[in-house]
Amino acid sequence: MATSPFDFDVATALLDRADEIIAGALRELVVRGGIDANESFAYNVAHAASALATARSCLAYATKGEVEARLVAAFLALALSDLATSVLGQEATWSVEPSWFDPFYAFIAAYGDPEFLSELAETPGPRHLGEDFSMVGDTFHRFAVEQVRPHAEEVHRTNGDIPESIIAGLSELGGFGLSIPEEFGGFSNGGESEYVGMVVATEELSWGSLGIGGSLITRPEIMTRALLRGGTKEQQAFWLPRLANADVLCAIAVTEPDFGSDVAGLTTSATKVDRGWLINGAKTWCTFAARADVLVLLARSDPDRSLAHRGLSLFLVEKPQGDSKGFLFHQDPASDGRSDAPGRLEGRPIDTIGYRGMHSYELSFESWFVPDDHLIGAEAGLGKGFYFQMAGFENGRLQTAARAVGVMQSAYDAALEYARTRVVFGQALINFELTRVKLGTMAAIIQCARQFSLQVAREMSGGAGALEASMAKAYVCRAAEWVTREAMQIHGGMGYAEEYAVSRYFLDARVLSIFEGADETLCLKVIARRLVDQVS
Repeated sequence: MATSPFDFDVATALLDRADEIIAGALRELVVRGGIDANESFAYNVAHAASALATARSCLAYATKGEVEARLVAAFLALALSDLATSVLGQEATWSVEPSWFDPFYAFIAAYGDPEFLSELAETPGPRHLGEDFSMVGDTFHRFAVEQVRPHAEEVHRTNGDIPESIIAGLSELGGFGLSIPEEFGGFSNGGESEYVGMVVATEELSWGSLGIGGSLITRPEIMTRALLRGGTKEQQAFWLPRLANADVLCAIAVTEPDFGSDVAGLTTSATKVDRGWLINGAKTWCTFAARADVLVLLARSDPDRSLAHRGLSLFLVEKPQGDSKGFLFHQDPASDGRSDAPGRLEGRPIDTIGYRGMHSYELSFESWFVPDDHLIGAEAGLGKGFYFQMAGFENGRLQTAARAVGVMQSAYDAALEYARTRVVFGQALINFELTRVKLGTMAAIIQCARQFSLQVAREMSGGAGALEASMAKAYVCRAAEWVTREAMQIHGGMGYAEEYAVSRYFLDARVLSIFEGADETLCLKVIARRLVDQVS
């Protein structure tokens, strides 16, 4: 097939036109009563905008070579096609004329053509990380091959625990200190290297296993960001070195059974007592809670519910390590010379279909004592816990996008290998056009998702990129479900068998659009709102 070379100026003009359509849709959204009155419309606009932002981020990548340009062309055609699917039959809602699609037709016809896509099946493209970050990637990839993957299937099938050897090995590698400043025993000296290095390492560990690799460094990352954002100098000096060398492992306790992503409605209380606080309430989906030594817990320190998120504070709640099958701990206040009620903390495991190894828990707190110096920011941090937590969550969303890329890459690698060796109807599966189109589409999605994550990392290193981090998570995590599903489908019946790891990738991918901000909440409460603010 003779397809015209990728034209940077044409692609830029098409993206500009597509962004105009998004802007018009956002203005129409306001006219029609806003996001809450038009949730489906707002959700579709947020996802379309996220896909287009992904495509725009790859324009520079497209200039680096022919393979790179072809991958970006295929992805842009896909993003524009998805936009067309959302708009078709809803032109009035999107505030466009029936002819709105005309400028995009030729591009989509050329680069969405099956023959063009099939040519990309075995060309995933270079990453262009540069020498330093390539070394980071190689180091963590080797660790994933040698230490993570040998345990991944057994942990998944038995719902087992993360081997301590992986935790120790990752600590020796410096994986827990990637974002911790050098002055506190970490490896960060600020700037681009801190964020990009985290994205590269996270992708490789997730390629090894989402459950026992890619997520291990996310929780200390969130705690680190919260401490750097709001912790006192004493808290930073005490906790950050311990996080860096894995003397302390942490879990995040924010979500509650009745509120999910509605953080402002949290009811778990922190009541002031002599020398500290008593925690009462319940948390759920607290991943890694049994193994963790400390919980980063968001609680209502002001009983006035009308304050919403302004009444929340962030606490570091120490606890013993517990059994992954469930735990129950008690505190004796008399041992500290206190007269409070005895403290109680119970953890009940939540069985999940995938993402095993980390284990998630529902936690119940009854008069659990937390000393004053464990309130992040001390007295100055009262009522600011929501903001400290969000500092961690914004980077956590970027990390989740990187985790999704790692899972997608592992699925693509498995599908490509299987297609090359599996013979059906007298020839290798890779020779069938439909197989090649699927693989080519995967390759374009994965590489463009990766490049978007890297760009957002660079933006966040300069203090920007919060919206883009949310957009990266929204697009990439939903894309991971399609990629892993199709990788599983390429395996045919064997894709449904636990004998092949591709079934695990599919199950793991399902969680990506749920944690670190459920997809619907992320699109409606974060992406759509910020986009509306930009055009208002």
